[in-house]
Amino acid sequence: MSRPQRLIELLAALQARPRTTAEALAEELGVSTRTVLRDVRALVDAGIPVFTERGKYGGISLLPGDQADLSKLTTGEADLLRAVGLDLDRARQLGGEAAARSALRKLTPRRTLPPVRDDLPLALTDVIAIDNRPWFEDAAPLPDVAGLVRDVRTARRLRIVYRRSGDAAARELVVDPYGLAQRGGRWYLVADRDGRPRLFALSRLQRWAVLDGARRLRAGADLAGTARELGETLERREHVKVTARVDAASLDLARRILGARLRAVGGRGDDGRVEITVAYDQVDGVRQLLQFGEHIEVLAPEAARRLVERLAAAIVRAHAADGPRPGP
Repeated sequence: MSRPQRLIELLAALQARPRTTAEALAEELGVSTRTVLRDVRALVDAGIPVFTERGKYGGISLLPGDQADLSKLTTGEADLLRAVGLDLDRARQLGGEAAARSALRKLTPRRTLPPVRDDLPLALTDVIAIDNRPWFEDAAPLPDVAGLVRDVRTARRLRIVYRRSGDAAARELVVDPYGLAQRGGRWYLVADRDGRPRLFALSRLQRWAVLDGARRLRAGADLAGTARELGETLERREHVKVTARVDAASLDLARRILGARLRAVGGRGDDGRVEITVAYDQVDGVRQLLQFGEHIEVLAPEAARRLVERLAAAIVRAHAADGPRPGP
């Protein structure tokens, strides 16, 4: 792979995931870590917002926003960049300077081309701090992600040992892998099992082995489309709408805890509470709301309200002064 093509592939890799490492990029691109760091420097010099962070939880990130989106490029612009990379002089020699400038403006819309000296008083590292550790918990241990990527690239079937959520033991499965996807800070193996698409959380993937047979994917399916399809399917499963009233002071906490499950927020009432709508795939999901304690009241559906009542009564019995106490 030539350096110009590698720069575009590097940018595509950074666009596809929130954060990665130089080692993982080197494995994916088939080059050394030093080469990756040199290419990252070239992207930064061109005005593309790439941020590097050192340390145990560090990595390389493409800052979120509307910049550096390869989907904005025309086919001709993308082909030209793969040929010349970020080198306008080379593009000029090939008679493609206009197309190259157009492509680079799309990737760096807030910078003047060609790149000029960055004379801003503060460095990017002075105004951006990224900590990828999860809140209030240790990061789930992962298998050898780079090794799994390498094995998926063989385009062969995999035998995996996987524990489903809630199961005590893992079991063996044969899958046809598309690739890996990261969503919500978590890694997943995207694969077909018995002709149906599935997501397998890498934190529950114990081991895998490459089989002799070629993978058997559904006709016309690819990694991006399958990952999107699975995500949309999971969100559509949330067909139980729970209405509740929560203290306005707890609304920010509710947004963080409930995430996309929080579907609607009403205005603040005279009692200082806000009506919210939360979506679950079953009524039992209302258990999540118990962590708000006395700061929330479930209104509907009636089945959800009754479940909270039973759960609250069970909690009271367990904590009653004359109830059973654990041993010393």
